[in-house]
Amino acid sequence: MWRSVFAFSALTLFGAGLTGCALNKFEQREAWRDQTEQACNAKRLVETTEFVTPSKEISGPGVCGMLQPYRVTRLGKGTVALKQRVTLACPALTEAEAWLADTIQPAANLYFGQPVAEINAGTYACRGRNNQAGAKLSEHSFGNAVDIMSFKLADGYVITVKGGWRGTEAEQAFLREVFLGACARFSTVLAPGSNVFHYDHIHVDLARHDPRGLRRICQPLIKFVPQLGTDAAARATARPRPPERLPAPPQAPIDVEEDDPYGVTPMSARQPARPPASQLAQAPARAPAPPTAYAAAPRAPVARPPAPRVAAALPPEDFAPEPLSLAAPGLSEPIY
Repeated sequence: MWRSVFAFSALTLFGAGLTGCALNKFEQREAWRDQTEQACNAKRLVETTEFVTPSKEISGPGVCGMLQPYRVTRLGKGTVALKQRVTLACPALTEAEAWLADTIQPAANLYFGQPVAEINAGTYACRGRNNQAGAKLSEHSFGNAVDIMSFKLADGYVITVKGGWRGTEAEQAFLREVFLGACARFSTVLAPGSNVFHYDHIHVDLARHDPRGLRRICQPLIKFVPQLGTDAAARATARPRPPERLPAPPQAPIDVEEDDPYGVTPMSARQPARPPASQLAQAPARAPAPPTAYAAAPRAPVARPPAPRVAAALPPEDFAPEPLSLAAPGLSEPIY
């Protein structure tokens, strides 16, 4: 009898412990979350349509949820399908729509000559950051974050974040335009190379990293010259381009991450930079050497000393490389 009661009590305590580890029950809901959501809805920044519909409040478990969630099946006024329905709060949905309009679609037209027709994305989920038990709650827990896994173009061509980040020149350039455009809108942007948890998607959110909400996190650090907004981009988007896979413009260098946790820095990035054409044009041209009378004369053989003897090669020493660290540079803890 007592053994049964003891076993049942132990099982109950174990289950309660697992529940406490899954979600941090001591975490409080910050006041700014409800304030920004209420302000966004008061300004009517979300236009409800047959593709964007309001739903009832999500409250819990714990502090998860949102005051006015929106269920979304299409973005861009119905022009871009979502592979699965997403749930977002007003602030994140508003920024996602703007990101699509001012960066994603112009970049797709610039590098591929056609728009994005479908996006594979994930949003609301009440969980810890990086799906780690007991971790601080992710912004996904408040409908305040979006994960982008892939883009499908109008002709059916799919650009995945996992493969395209190191894919063709056009794929790399397109994803980097999308990444930099997100950094201009969201307070947190994490892409492949930021840490081991974001090797296959781009994470964006509107978290507050300081009391005033001014600090931003945009990783990895990349060397890339964006083409959106330049004269070349304006000319390219002014007229339709053929639907074939177009390479990235030659003036857009492929990035090299300053902190390269995967150790895959392209060899081309390690070559010395070529001097600009203006310097080459200013350099005085060398005059050809005048012909000489003895230029065609045969040369006498030159006696060469015998080659020195080389000692036998020593056996190679054991070499144990240092383990590769995949931690996110500059971050004291994994994010999102």
